[in-house]
Amino acid sequence: MKTPTAFLLRLISVAALALPMAPTAMAQAYPTKPIRLIVPDAPGGSPDVLGRLLAQKLADSMGQQIVVENRPGAAGLLAAEQAARAAPDGYTLFMSTTSVWAILPSVKKNLPYDADNAFIPISRIATASNVLVVNPALPVKSVADLVKLAKASPGSINYASAGIATPAHLAGEMLNLLADIKMTHVPYKGAAPALLDVIAGNVQAILTGPLAAGPHIANGKVTALATTGSQRNPSLPELPTIAETVPGYEISQSWGITVPAGTPAPIVKQLEAEMTKVLALPDVHERITRLGVVPATGGGQAFAAFIAAERKRLNDVISKAGIVLAE
Repeated sequence: MKTPTAFLLRLISVAALALPMAPTAMAQAYPTKPIRLIVPDAPGGSPDVLGRLLAQKLADSMGQQIVVENRPGAAGLLAAEQAARAAPDGYTLFMSTTSVWAILPSVKKNLPYDADNAFIPISRIATASNVLVVNPALPVKSVADLVKLAKASPGSINYASAGIATPAHLAGEMLNLLADIKMTHVPYKGAAPALLDVIAGNVQAILTGPLAAGPHIANGKVTALATTGSQRNPSLPELPTIAETVPGYEISQSWGITVPAGTPAPIVKQLEAEMTKVLALPDVHERITRLGVVPATGGGQAFAAFIAAERKRLNDVISKAGIVLAE
């Protein structure tokens, strides 16, 4: 496996080299036709909502339509493969995710694209922490209670996720590792059926998005214990973080815009500037926050450094937990 330092240097150098170059072939105006934004999620999910918001604002700023193309499935693998194979001409943007840049390269040996070199980072968009909820029949009211119960009866508590090697799966395994407990993972084909089975009492716990869990928390169908980020979630400020009980715990889902490797440097620079401008708009900040996620800032080099750090951190969890995605 390539070292995280080497990976970081490659990402930063790609982003840096994009800045000073100005080939005459790209001197003409850009964009001159609609741009597509590939989103690795079905319509209605948080990535889709974020993507459509950005598409609208970028279109207003750049004077060309941004067409959102949904490509859900395989933890973002299908969308990443399609984006990696697209022409590097500035007319394909890819909303990349934690799964694509930090998880898939560590759990799947034969990716259909080069995870280190297939994309140029443009900008982070947002970061979201999940919420740990349990079925009310489970006799716990806090993370401390959950840890105590899990230690008393190893393997007796099941937690659901949207599938193997998803961020929610890693969130559960990180809790197992740092709290020195053993909860049993139950993978589902999607977050919605997983949450419904927790509500039904077929599985005791899940780490899921606050937007999905919020209504069920409000009506008492699940009990919220804590959130997974380094800071309290703005949509659930009354809930503590898991780290307040289990030091060092932090895992979030992040999204960012990338383009295929080989995209001309002037276009990369222009897209980075456009993203910076759009993300600074007050209404964009407000609408992102309303989704229960935290807006992110920083250009391509900062995004590259973030990707490398997340991959190293999550790879430690993946290795210790023995998580592998079948070929």
